Amino acid sequence: MNVLVTGANGFIGQNLRLKLRETPGFQVLSFTRDNSESELQEQVSQADFIIHLAGVNRPDNPSEFESVNAGLTRTILEFARFTGHPVPVIFTSSTQAEMENPYGASKLTAEQELKRYSSETGSPVYIYRLANVFGKWCRPEYNSVVATFCHHIANELPIEIHDPSTNLKLVYIDDVIDSFLITLKEGGNGVHFRSIDPVYRVTLGELAIQIHRFKESRDTLLTESVGNGLTRALYATYLSYLEPSEYIYSLDEHVDDRGKFVEFLKTKSSGQFSFFTAKPGVTRGGHYHHTKSEKFLVVQGEALFKFRHIQTGRHHEITVSGVNSQVVETIPGWAHDITNIGNEELIVLLWANEIFDPDLPDTIGASLDD
Repeated sequence: MNVLVTGANGFIGQNLRLKLRETPGFQVLSFTRDNSESELQEQVSQADFIIHLAGVNRPDNPSEFESVNAGLTRTILEFARFTGHPVPVIFTSSTQAEMENPYGASKLTAEQELKRYSSETGSPVYIYRLANVFGKWCRPEYNSVVATFCHHIANELPIEIHDPSTNLKLVYIDDVIDSFLITLKEGGNGVHFRSIDPVYRVTLGELAIQIHRFKESRDTLLTESVGNGLTRALYATYLSYLEPSEYIYSLDEHVDDRGKFVEFLKTKSSGQFSFFTAKPGVTRGGHYHHTKSEKFLVVQGEALFKFRHIQTGRHHEITVSGVNSQVVETIPGWAHDITNIGNEELIVLLWANEIFDPDLPDTIGASLDD
C-alpha cells in the first residue's frame, strides 16, 4: 500500500514514517513544505491512502491558518477526486475545532471539506481531534509543554510555570501512531471521528515535578515507575532530549582490600540492584536478616556460599560458577557469606528486596561457625 504522509518532516510525521518503514506492506510517499504543488498532485495520484498531518498552529501571519490548514486540505482533496477511485484519508484535526479561534476555525473548515469529499466520492475519512501530543522529536518552545519541560530540565535550563494547577490532557505519540496503523488496515466508508486511548491527565505542577525526578534519579539512583502508563511515556520522552554527551554517568564505588561494591539502581517498592567484586580467597557477608532477602548472580569466577540457621545451627553450602547462570537466594534467619574460591576476580550481581536504610539496616553480623 502506498501511503502519502503530508507534513512528513513534522513531529508526528517523523514518527509515523519510521513506523511505516518498519511495517511490511507499506510504501511511504512524503510531502513537505519543500515540495511543489505539482509534486503533491503526482503523489496523490499514486496514493492508496492519505494521512494528512500538514498544518500550522503558530504562523507568522494569521492568514496561514486558512491557506494551510483549510486551503491545503482543499487542494489535496481536489487531486484525490481526479484519481477516479476512492482514496481514504486520515486527518489530524484538533480539540480546538470546537473553539472560536482562527486555528480552531481553520481545522473545522478542513473537517467540513473532508465530509464533502467523502459524501461525493464514497471515500472513507477518519478525523482525529487530537489533544496535546507528546513524545520523542517534538519541538520544544513551540506548542508542547512536555517537550519544553523535558528539553529544558534535561539540559539544566529554567522552566516557567504560571499556574501549577493548570490541567493538561495528553496523548502519547506511540498511541497515536498505533491507532493510525489500525485505521490503515480497515475498510468501510463514510466519515469517522476517532480518538486516542489513553488520554493522560496531569497538572502542570505535577508534570514538572515528575520530569525533575527523572533528572534527579541519576544522583539518588531511585528510579520512577517507568514501566507503564504516563510515567513510562514521559521518561522515554525526557531521555530523547538528552545530549549524547549525557548518555553516560558515573556511580559511586566503595573500594577496600576485599574488592568493590557499587549500587546501581533503586526502586520505590521493589528493592535495589548492586554488584560487588571479591579478590581470590576473600569472604564477604557474614550476617543475617530478619526480613530482608537477596538474590545473588555470579557472572565471573567461582564462589562458595555458606549458610547457618541462627536458631538450629544447621549448615548448608552451595558452590556457584559464572559459567552457569544460577541465582542463590538468602533466607531470613539464616546467616550467610560468600567466598571467592577461584583464581580470578569474583563478580556478583545483587538484588535486595528493599533499599538499604542505615538507620534500619536489618543486617546483623554473625559468624558462620557454630
